[in-house]
Amino acid sequence: MLCTVGESPVWRATDQALYWTDIPARRLWRYDPAQGSAHHWPLPEMAGCIAMHGTGWLAAMESGLYALPAVTAPPGAGNSAAASAPLPATALARVTHAAPEMRFNDGRCDRQGRFWAGTMVQNMTLGHDAGRLYRYAGGELSIPLPMTFIVPNGMAFSPDGRTMYVSDSHPDRQTVWAFDYDIDNGVPHHGRVFIDRLPAGRPDGAAVDQDGGYWICGNDAGMLYRYTPAGKLDRSLALPVSKLAMCAFGGAGLDTLFVTSIRPPHAARDALDGALFALTPGTRGLEEPAFIG
Repeated sequence: MLCTVGESPVWRATDQALYWTDIPARRLWRYDPAQGSAHHWPLPEMAGCIAMHGTGWLAAMESGLYALPAVTAPPGAGNSAAASAPLPATALARVTHAAPEMRFNDGRCDRQGRFWAGTMVQNMTLGHDAGRLYRYAGGELSIPLPMTFIVPNGMAFSPDGRTMYVSDSHPDRQTVWAFDYDIDNGVPHHGRVFIDRLPAGRPDGAAVDQDGGYWICGNDAGMLYRYTPAGKLDRSLALPVSKLAMCAFGGAGLDTLFVTSIRPPHAARDALDGALFALTPGTRGLEEPAFIG
């Protein structure tokens, strides 16, 4: 169960299962902890992030936002069995990117069910800040935040939904910002630096716990950090791989912190890079909001 770039883990309580994507492999994964089984399905495009949408999924891919059907483990299928054909994807909103070779990256829903996702130029070495944060609500795709990104990441919302976090994980930026968030109209404002630089590694995907703690993956450092709502680092956890991608709370009590990772081309054959990890950090998370249209 190794991914090239494991991203956007989402715990679906009704299924008691974790879902996530492998971006370059164009796969949607499903892991059932009770059965200890994992399965994947091909996607028609690379999907940077997913959100629950009815019984299925909203996926932010290369050319826009798409609806994906519900998936279940194939009857009688063995572990890691893949479907024979890509999942059908229904276009919800197409996007005209600001530059060539772009795709969606990190994203999730706010507490009110609006979907947010950022875009990036796929070749990170270019350092091209053509990325934007899109909001999808009421059938409209808009850009409420006049800010550009190289690699938008780290999106999360406080338990009351009134603070929005977002980072830029490119080596030239490595900053996490916090914004006041208007829960009535879904507009972030009053942005300020929340984390200037991590102790080690670049800020990647993130999650928020029930107490408002902001958990951020330290990519390239193999570290997972927790910051208080005041921006103070209060916990650091080391994992056995360097490139952590994103984290999400799940499990029956939302007390398991799942962490996806990236497998670099030079990884040793028996290395754990690209694996999914499950931690019990001693706190609980919040149920992930679904997209409500």
